[in-house]
This record gives sequence, C-alpha cells and structure tokens, in this order.
Amino acid sequence: MELALGDAGFATLNLDYDSRRKGLDALAEDIHPPLDRFAQNLTGPVHFVCHSMGGLLARVYLARHRPVRLGRVVMLGTPNGGSEIADRLKNLAAYRAYFGPAGQQLVTRRDAATSALLPTIDYEAGIIAGNRSVYPITSMGLPRPHDGRVSVANTRLDGMADHIVIRTSHPWLVRNTDAIAQTIAFLRDGKFANG
Repeated sequence: MELALGDAGFATLNLDYDSRRKGLDALAEDIHPPLDRFAQNLTGPVHFVCHSMGGLLARVYLARHRPVRLGRVVMLGTPNGGSEIADRLKNLAAYRAYFGPAGQQLVTRRDAATSALLPTIDYEAGIIAGNRSVYPITSMGLPRPHDGRVSVANTRLDGMADHIVIRTSHPWLVRNTDAIAQTIAFLRDGKFANG
C-alpha cells in the first residue's frame, strides 16, 4: 500500500505504534509528534489510510489533533462497530497479555470512556471491508460475510462517505490490488470506483 500510494504521487508516513502496551488514547498521543511534523511539511491535504485497529486510532487522533488541512480517511478492515472475536476472547489472560489495553477496546459493547474516544465523524471516510477468511477457527463465530477478523457489518460507520467490499481476507487488505486501487480512488475522488 505504501509503495503504491507513493507511486500515485502521495507523500507517505508509515507509523508503528505500541498497540500491545497502551490504550487508544495514549497511542493517539504517541503518534501525534511525528504526524504533526509530517503534516506541517506538506502543502496539500493530510489523508489517513489505516488498517484494522489503525482506523480506530485515527478516529481518536482526529478527535484530538485534527490537522488543519485534513483530507480524506480510508479504513481497511477497521472494527468500527467492534469485533465479535474480542468479545469472546477479552477475558482470556493470553488475549489480554498479547493484545493489551487497546485489545480490550475492540469489543462490540464499548464502555463510556472508549465510546467517548470515538465521536461521530465529520470528515470524508471511505471504508473497505474484506469478505474472505484465512482463519478457520475464528471464522466460526463471526457473522457472515467477514474477513476472518471483522464482520463486514461492523466495518460500517455512521457518517461514512462510501463503503465497499473486496474479495480478500483481513491481513491481505493492505496488499490486495483492488483494495489499493480503491484506496487511491477514494483519496482522489471521495468515492470508490464503481461504488
């Protein structure tokens, strides 16, 4: 995705964050300094392209630190309505240890504090969902269609500008040629191609 966006003429910043040790609120503060420096060096709009939990992190970040020239936001496989898998696993010690505080915030029934971090959006957001799975065990409890991690229904978000479903699984959303082409189309036009 990063290479394709660069080839399409977009400047890119690919940020890692410590999702297994901190909650979404702390992670938003962690990514603010490098994101702010990057945004200040751009002359055009600041777009966000996010995969999975990264879309939730972007929502928290934009509620706190919205760039002056905010462009469009593309979320790929983001559990905007939560993850049924997180619902089932949240009380298991192994899940809590591996996914940390942010993993506890992925549930479908969010507490008041987490809900407050994710206010209604007021910017152009395009959401890409997958409908194939490479995870036979986790797939058993997910409502169809799904990408093996997130149901298509739970990727949707009130106020979204567009939504599209791609024939791929959760981890491949950022490598899928259709998802990449649709991301670029949304960043350029505010809608998905043929969407």
